[in-house]
Parts: sequence; structure tokens; C-alpha cells
Amino acid sequence: MESKLVSLLARSGDKVRAVLNIMMESPYFYCDDNPDLFFFLKRHRQEFVEFFTAFYDWTLLMDSKCARVYKEKWYNTAIAPSSRTLFSFTKRDECLAFMMVLEFYEHQLEENGMTVEDKENLRFRFGDLLSHAQRRFVLCFPEKASQYSEEYVRAKILKPILPELERYRFLKRIDPPDDLTASDDDMIYEALPAIYHYNANALSRLIPELQQIEEQPA
Repeated sequence: MESKLVSLLARSGDKVRAVLNIMMESPYFYCDDNPDLFFFLKRHRQEFVEFFTAFYDWTLLMDSKCARVYKEKWYNTAIAPSSRTLFSFTKRDECLAFMMVLEFYEHQLEENGMTVEDKENLRFRFGDLLSHAQRRFVLCFPEKASQYSEEYVRAKILKPILPELERYRFLKRIDPPDDLTASDDDMIYEALPAIYHYNANALSRLIPELQQIEEQPA
């Protein structure tokens, strides 16, 4: 039986090819990236679902702001897990910091009276995230409160993970206008839609287990 996407390809080949390429070019396809192609994908979601399922055994996940494909199985076993391009943190404090970013995001939504369905994405100061993370690390490791100073959390934990969160499109740094300067604490970040695909409450259940792991020195 002919794939429904093949029929769609005959009618709207340029858009089909563009959507498929976009889905492969980054972990997430946001509505703001290209509204026309995003709504094309949304309108023909069933055709793309059938295509990804039949040819790749991938799952297409989509909501009003974000689309991604989820691959459950890795087929080329010759590539070691450490060599695969995947979003993951391996150090204890980095894993905890990611959970704290998610927790902070949910708190900020509540404090600002926002929901994930709002048209505009949440924006926040780095300094506010830093204060939240430093406070949480002290709560997790009260016996090491002096180690987890604000400067330590900034330089040794948050600064190393932010480039990864930007690379995988969880956060986006908003640069100030050319005629203005901003300190690190005043830098503005936008929380992109992918961040709410992770459940902070579910991940927080891992915190007691992570607290038992000794952090490896850099």
C-alpha cells in the first residue's frame, strides 16, 4: 500500500522535504522556527506519524509549540554509548543542576501566573536561577554548605551545563542590545518549549539516590 506521505509528497514535495530535514537538523522543531512548516506538519501529522513509524520505528511527538521524533532503539551497536550524540549529563552535580533548572522553571511559571500554553515563553535572569540552585545544593548537602558557595555553583556547575542546554534547545540566551551591557547575573535566558517535556517532579525522585554518589573531581 502506498504511503500517505508519498501522496502528500507528490502534491507538496518542497514542504514535505523541508519538514523532514528540519526534524533531522535539531532535537526539537519549534513553531517559532518556521510557523508555516510547523502548521503544515500539524495539519498532516498522521501522514508523518505513519512515515516515521513504518520506515524508522520512531515516534512523532507534537504539541502546540514543539515537535520531535523519539528513537527508542540504537541500531548501530558498533558505536559505543560514549560516542553517541545524545543529551545527557554524567557528573552528579550536573544531573542535579539540570533537575534544579526544571524545578526553577516550574516555580517561575507559577510565580508569574504563566502556563506552558501561553504564547510567550518564560524568560528569567541568570542570577535568579543561580540563587535557586545554590540554595538547593546547600539543602541537598548541608555538610558541604561552605563548598557550594554562589561562586562555586556559578563557575563549576551552572556555567558548564548552560552551553549544553542551549545546544539542545532547552534554553536560549537573549543578548542585550549593542548599546547596553549586562553582568552575568543580569543575563536573560528564555526557556524554550522542550523544557516542559521533562517532568521535574518525576526526576526529583532521583535526588536521594544522587546524593549518595560522590562527585568526581574535574
